[in-house]
Amino acid sequence: MAKAKAASTTQHPFLTDIKTLRARARKHIENGAVTDGYRADRATVVKLLNEALATELVCILRYKRHFFMASGINADAVAQEFLQHATEEQGHADLIAARIVQLKGEPNFNPDGLAMRSHAEYVEGDSLVDMIKEDLVAERIAIESYGEMIRYLGDKDVTTRRMLEDILAMEEEHADDLSSLLEDLGR
Repeated sequence: MAKAKAASTTQHPFLTDIKTLRARARKHIENGAVTDGYRADRATVVKLLNEALATELVCILRYKRHFFMASGINADAVAQEFLQHATEEQGHADLIAARIVQLKGEPNFNPDGLAMRSHAEYVEGDSLVDMIKEDLVAERIAIESYGEMIRYLGDKDVTTRRMLEDILAMEEEHADDLSSLLEDLGR
């Protein structure tokens, strides 16, 4: 059995030989970071990332509105949470836009159709509790969307998957924060 395992290893080495790696790297250098080893459908990934970008942009706008419109006895602490989330969502948008460019795509910041490209909705909310609930709904949508994108990517685009996993972790943290705020407000 040890002989069979050794033979298998020599027939299928773990790494490509250096000469082949160097030759591949020289081909299609205009593709930058996207090498022959990239296995995902780039057009589909860019489309998904542009939808994620739109989702983040809509969430930034909603959180900023909620930050400015928060009022009532508990408004200061909740408004600061809204502002922090808006800032973190902006960081997500920047990461996503940069990755789209790395994949030789174009990030779509066009406000025309932004709400249609976004997975989350822009719902203003009338009260502080309504605002928190709408933000929580949007975070839950983002959690589902990012989870599906991560499963789609699998090992076909590890860099994008890892970026989305990091964003997903923060979206889950945001949802937890908002859920706690609702509990604190007794709703």
